[in-house]
Amino acid sequence: MARSRPTRAAAVPGAGKMFALRAIGLVILARWLHSMGDMNFLASLRGMASSPVACLNLIFLFLLIALPGAKARIERPFHPLPQWLRQALRVFGVLGCLFALGSIGAFVWADGWRRALQAIEATNGWLVVAPALYAAVVWICRPRALWRTNVAARRFAIGRYAVSIDAATRTTIVWLESRKVGQYDARELSVRWPADLQPEATPALSDSSPEPAASGMSAASAPPRHAAPAQRRPRIELLWDSPAAAGHNRQTVMRVRLITEGDRVAARALDATLKQAGLAAPA
Repeated sequence: MARSRPTRAAAVPGAGKMFALRAIGLVILARWLHSMGDMNFLASLRGMASSPVACLNLIFLFLLIALPGAKARIERPFHPLPQWLRQALRVFGVLGCLFALGSIGAFVWADGWRRALQAIEATNGWLVVAPALYAAVVWICRPRALWRTNVAARRFAIGRYAVSIDAATRTTIVWLESRKVGQYDARELSVRWPADLQPEATPALSDSSPEPAASGMSAASAPPRHAAPAQRRPRIELLWDSPAAAGHNRQTVMRVRLITEGDRVAARALDATLKQAGLAAPA
């Protein structure tokens, strides 16, 4: 019997983000220990204990390297971190970046650019790398949806919101970053566009339609007509109108601006898919 060639296991989405965060934490920790080794180690520890900035950096490094509660999951490719951990890393990253930039600015103001360039050379560029690493943590932990738009899989990403539609049960789940907003009947949801930015009629998205391009966007949707330059970033709403749930008629599930072209295409594809679910509802 011929042996099948073993295939390489694909990396779980989100593992790369966790690796990058841990790598940044280890680089900062290694540089910190190197700086302490150049001085008196015990004196450095005593100075750190009396410094609030050093204590905050220790907490930041612990969270960055340990990543408590983080787990790469296929269903959450862009959010392997718990919400509290992602927010904490963003806050510590912003504070660390501001402190590093403030320290560099004060040094340049006091001693001039020539001494600053000499200090950068003496530290092998660490004065520039340090704030860049803090900024990288903030960028990695930036707010975003759970996944990218994939019309064939009926998964849509608009701003920080992610929407998934089960074609068999017509169940729609809406997520705000990694927090579940709610679960709804797709036939009771509709997209409300601004009055001067109504999308043109689009053909229904059926299961037998050809698979979209690699970007996951639908090529069937025609772009809406922009009535005025002020509508370059229109705001759309996802409405829930449930006759069976008292007090939930015309409730707004999400309200989001269409900032990028990807958001606009995803919103049109979501609108077409929800209209298809409404047309397929039993009489």
